Amino acid sequence: MFSGIVECTGKIVGIREYQKNIDFTVTCPFEKELTIDQSVAHNGVCLTVVEKNENGYVVTAMQETLNRSNLGVLGVGDEVNLERSMKPDSLLDGHIVQGHVDQTGVCTNVEDADGSTYFTIEYDPSQGNITVEKGSVAVNGVSLTVCNSETGKFRVAIIPYTFEHTNFKNLKKGDKVNLEFDIIGKYIQKIASVYLKK
Repeated sequence: MFSGIVECTGKIVGIREYQKNIDFTVTCPFEKELTIDQSVAHNGVCLTVVEKNENGYVVTAMQETLNRSNLGVLGVGDEVNLERSMKPDSLLDGHIVQGHVDQTGVCTNVEDADGSTYFTIEYDPSQGNITVEKGSVAVNGVSLTVCNSETGKFRVAIIPYTFEHTNFKNLKKGDKVNLEFDIIGKYIQKIASVYLKK
């Protein structure tokens, strides 16, 4: 489990495809502290460290992960948001993030907000995911508060610190982002759609 508070960004330094999987070699400031089998969120996707070498550490993304996330479009040199899993005694500074991306969205607008930055994200609502005004959503693994919630569309405001310390600084119109919707909202929606229809 994660909180959506990104520790740092890492850089993709190697990509290896085999069958339908992709191995990513990543370098980051805390790579020496990582152990094999440890979980790390990459752009909000929980991946397991499977190898460590002189270039960094290696994680594997399977086809299902590639289908649901933006990892398949990453290239060598790209930055990813990184967060190690929470410890039981950690403060929950963001919100409950599982590292299970629900779907991707597309950044459709970037606007200056007098020091901060607004990003508009659009997504396919036919998959049943929703946002609510002032609710939580994880975008590329970053815990954010929703504003201007609409069907298949929402806006988030990024403060300068978050902008500079995540890959939001590289995000532009047309880019694909990973979305994990609030787990509490997903349960409520499921209950409402299944049990309240009876």
